[in-house]
Amino acid sequence: MSDEQKPAVEMVDVQIDGEWHQFPKGTRMIEACRQAGRDVPHYCYHPKLSSPGNCRMCLVEMGMPPRPRPGEELKPDEDGHLPIQWIPRPAIACANTVAPNMGIRTDSELTRACRHGVMELLLINHPLDCPICDQAGECRLQEFSVEHGNGASRFRENKVKKPKNVAIGPRVRLDDERCIMCSRCIRFADEIADDPVLGFTDRGSHTTLAVHPGRELANNYSLNTVDICPVGALTSNDFRFQMRVWFLKETESICTSCGRGCNLTIGGREGEVHRLTPRQNDAVNSAWMCDHGRLNFHYLNSELRLTDPLIRGEAGHETATWAQALKTAAAALAGFGPNEVAVIASGRLTNEELFMARQFAAAVKSEFIDIVPRLGEADDYLAAADRNPNTLGAKLILGLENPGAGLKSIRDGIAQGRIKALVALQENLVDDAGFSAGDLGKLEFLLATYPLANPTAEAADVVLPGAGFAEKRGSMINLTGRLQRLNRAHAGPGQTREPWEILRDLIQELGGGNGIYRADDVFAAMAAEIKEFAGLKLADLPADGVALLDTGETVPLLDRERERKAKGVIVG
Repeated sequence: MSDEQKPAVEMVDVQIDGEWHQFPKGTRMIEACRQAGRDVPHYCYHPKLSSPGNCRMCLVEMGMPPRPRPGEELKPDEDGHLPIQWIPRPAIACANTVAPNMGIRTDSELTRACRHGVMELLLINHPLDCPICDQAGECRLQEFSVEHGNGASRFRENKVKKPKNVAIGPRVRLDDERCIMCSRCIRFADEIADDPVLGFTDRGSHTTLAVHPGRELANNYSLNTVDICPVGALTSNDFRFQMRVWFLKETESICTSCGRGCNLTIGGREGEVHRLTPRQNDAVNSAWMCDHGRLNFHYLNSELRLTDPLIRGEAGHETATWAQALKTAAAALAGFGPNEVAVIASGRLTNEELFMARQFAAAVKSEFIDIVPRLGEADDYLAAADRNPNTLGAKLILGLENPGAGLKSIRDGIAQGRIKALVALQENLVDDAGFSAGDLGKLEFLLATYPLANPTAEAADVVLPGAGFAEKRGSMINLTGRLQRLNRAHAGPGQTREPWEILRDLIQELGGGNGIYRADDVFAAMAAEIKEFAGLKLADLPADGVALLDTGETVPLLDRERERKAKGVIVG
């Protein structure tokens, strides 16, 4: 349906704290208040989930024009608004929608009294364990108790004891004493993950969150329940007791575990990644991400990290300076003729790194360049079958019609002695690309860059430590054709360098030009040569990316979210 065919959205006038605003008919009161700059405290409400209205924290005072007496006609004011008669009973803002000439008060005496009462009720049985709670520092109960709670408790009875430190799944633990029964986790498991294993049992003060007998919260999206828990009831086994959140430096970036490119926030400190959490982008991943993606960072902190350049000597690999390693590699590569050197790049490289790989292949006069494909099993939510985050970038920049199709030619060329040298960029060819140690042993020279020690690095003549995803900056194109920026959270360990820097220095050692000092410079050079990037700048890419290519691919989770939003089930 074209924009001209779409029915016009009816707008209604709503008074919020004395000021008149216009909103589309059907807007939730809590969203109208937010858009007007008046945030309403809430616990159970989440825009991506249905609204049960069970926490009552979002109570506001509401008014409507009074019903006129027979024969009486209400007179509007000079702006055309009718008088408002305030209703003595508060209304929940999360489940009610705005109506014409409605009035809302978010900070009246009635609303303040309601919030004080709700906070007092929630804190009656809540444990005083904030100093040891993982949610401390980002707990809505802490925040609202200061803003809307009482200075002292009137409760003098013993607190109700509930289960603590309960494993409800392989990655999530429950401290039920902290639960405020917001039901966010229950609704997420039911509505988003299609895994309705959570529910409430018992009644009143003894209500507890429980897992269905014989089941567990084990789906690949279970850790999203930890993200949306407003208190410390649900915690991640992986992050639990590892780091205080106020020590973390947060960096906006993207996930590189598959072609979806889910937007995320890297939480790190002193050169170490401690957690990944989803960042909302309604064009990519909504507000969620899979457990595999968010936990796929521990290799960055592995003891197997390569931290220094290595050159093979008589006694094996020996540590070298970058200058020594680059000169050794360049001298060896310069001795080979056209097409005697092959380059195997990676679908995990950024666009900038792939562009430099193309420049490097030209510098060594090679037409043999390809990437290693990675295929897994897609699900009906976010996880894509393509486990490379930048396959589209490789297709576009390297001119590959069928990524991976040239690997057999490279192996055959090595076996036949036509290809005498190989450069492996951020790939472990032995474990991931079907190469054997015998294949690599036939080469006269092998150069490998990678974050970790591996069989390919073991066979290489020169090994260069390449940065991981959290240690570099650049851009990638996800499977729906969206250009997104990967941001560096911190530098890599030791003498680690970003792959584009390594390739730039190798090209320079081979007699190529210089003048590139930042990833932004590489992007500018790429935009000058590849029309799809024309007019764009890396630094100017918005946080939610840019639609670059039309691939026709859709995201199942986002398709269902749009349907639920159209039906009014969620705000979205």
